[in-house]
Amino acid sequence: MRIPPTLCMVAALVTALAACSGAQKASSETGEESSTDGIAVPEGFPAGAKLDYQLGGAYEPVDGVDVVVRDVTDEPADGVYSVCYLNGFQTQPAESAPWLADGLVLLIDGVPLADPDWPDEFLLDTSTADHRASIAERIGEGLQQCADKGYDAVELDNLDSYTRSEGLLTLADNVALAAMLVQRGHDLGLLVGQKNAAEESGAFEDLGFDFAVAEQCVEFDECTDYTDTYGEAVLAIEYPRESGVEDPCSAPGRPESMVLRDRDLTMPGDPAYLYRAC
Repeated sequence: MRIPPTLCMVAALVTALAACSGAQKASSETGEESSTDGIAVPEGFPAGAKLDYQLGGAYEPVDGVDVVVRDVTDEPADGVYSVCYLNGFQTQPAESAPWLADGLVLLIDGVPLADPDWPDEFLLDTSTADHRASIAERIGEGLQQCADKGYDAVELDNLDSYTRSEGLLTLADNVALAAMLVQRGHDLGLLVGQKNAAEESGAFEDLGFDFAVAEQCVEFDECTDYTDTYGEAVLAIEYPRESGVEDPCSAPGRPESMVLRDRDLTMPGDPAYLYRAC
């Protein structure tokens, strides 16, 4: 379970970054946003829509799916709202070499620090302004790819990498990088989604994040951390085979857009494939 850091250390930084970054939620030509239960939903975001989460490979969505999340290396799905996946704070598997060569991976005694749950992903070193600028430039290339391919939005994964850094990174470090990435995404016409760090949703939303991708929020009892901040602008994924939660779709307070998937996000035809939209 993720360990919540103390917000008071970063409140001033969050406020300052939100004010100076210029990051604003995407809106219509009139600048208006829809609202649900008093919480603004970005114009064009399909609140409550049927979701599929296809990071293990692109395939034709089943009938009725309105939102599809795919990796930046894949093309967006036709005729649906498309969200582009980017690993914003850790390296992708088999793509660590350039990050290591440029000194942008967090090291302990010269050894790259890996995510315990994903040992082929190394934590990016967000601890200095120079590092954050270099990381933002490279992730910005991925954001450009998302926009060029025609995606509507992007999810930035591993915002909570600081909780796995053995104290070498802070929430403030990742907030500072997130501010740059949100601004870049908005400049490209993309809505930008928070992924992870549920307990800090208010801090990240203040930077201009438009929606959230809530992975395993039923399992970890943190769905309301997202919905209290983003209302219906939350896309949720649960892995019931691994979590032991019998029926996440029946969980009280769960986000309206929720899908049950297999942990490896396999494709149809694979014996492990699981897809059920709540």
